[in-house]
Amino acid sequence: MYLLPYDKGVSIKYTQKQIDKFNRQKYITELEKISKNLFRMLRDENVCSQSFMVKFEELKKKFDTKEVVQLDSEYHQELKVYIERLYTQTCAVELFSDKALNDIRDAEMSNLNRLQKLKNATSYKKDKHKSKHKHEDWG
Repeated sequence: MYLLPYDKGVSIKYTQKQIDKFNRQKYITELEKISKNLFRMLRDENVCSQSFMVKFEELKKKFDTKEVVQLDSEYHQELKVYIERLYTQTCAVELFSDKALNDIRDAEMSNLNRLQKLKNATSYKKDKHKSKHKHEDWG
């Protein structure tokens, strides 16, 4: 048991499992926040390469402060790899220009859409709804 301070002088006990779950959720939330911001910036034609880099670096820096956790879901693993790749392709390059941003804009939005489809493919669907559509073409 770990004691964490509470604002009125009372301590609350948390197990290591609860703390790990909290850290895991924060890590995943930060990953998804980055992807949403990336999509928003890529979709907006008025975002220049400089503002894109500043915002992306700020998001990445905040993400890097989080304790690394094991990602079980294929979606989260792919998302993390995608963010790392895009970061090295854009912010780690010395000469990232507006032209370069415009050249990769459509392809990267497609990649983000593909990742979103991967996330949605694993969403829960009740069995009674699955079987309803399974035999629709039988006439």
